[in-house]
Amino acid sequence: MFNVKIVETTKEHEDAFAVRKQVFVEEQGVPLHLECDAEDASATHFIMYEDNDPVGAARLRSIDDDAAKIERVCILQDQRGKKLGALIMKEMEKYAILINKKKLKLNAQSYAIPFYEKLGYTVTSPEFMDAGIPHRAMEKMI
Repeated sequence: MFNVKIVETTKEHEDAFAVRKQVFVEEQGVPLHLECDAEDASATHFIMYEDNDPVGAARLRSIDDDAAKIERVCILQDQRGKKLGALIMKEMEKYAILINKKKLKLNAQSYAIPFYEKLGYTVTSPEFMDAGIPHRAMEKMI
């Protein structure tokens, strides 16, 4: 059973960062100082568990009165292909609606654009590099 929740405890916070570190730092080679940034302090963090094991994480930041930005969406490698990314995205979208946001923005790694398009996001920028990885900006009205 998979469960997505907003991070509330120190353990949940540690679990979310452990997933992010494994995916972005260890697997993709993003430097730790770029992965864990100053925005972490003000973001709302999400953690996904399978039973008691952390398997996914993401964060959401309010960027203005109407918009929020989804960042650091990740699922552990051995859990991919189970539609867990869509599950965590849907929970973040529900939360964004709850806090009266009208638009969601994100910077997708270019290989993941089809995943986000299936969820209703539209590309809004040319490709750019972030942490040595090609990305494109995307957004969705909610």
